[in-house]
Amino acid sequence: MREADRFVLLSAAQDAGEITELRCQVRFVLAPAVDIGEKRKKPALRYFADFVYVVVKTGAYGEAGQTIVEDSKGCQTRAYRDRKHLMKTVHGITIREV
Repeated sequence: MREADRFVLLSAAQDAGEITELRCQVRFVLAPAVDIGEKRKKPALRYFADFVYVVVKTGAYGEAGQTIVEDSKGCQTRAYRDRKHLMKTVHGITIREV
């Protein structure tokens, strides 16, 4: 599903009271920035989730009170798979792919 289509669907679910706190392009830091030498720095490794929201009513979106992290992926690149793994390892968050 395309990201724009998913946003429309989630916005409607929020208006209906099924979910709340819908946020887009939420940043998660997977590893901090690192100094790698004289005046050189490797930037922090980050993952940007397409959507994050909290489920209000148990149903199609999950269980009430559950925070959901979603990504609309057409294809999974190696970089995405690595970040997905780190999200689970570092933050204990499983990304829901739609």
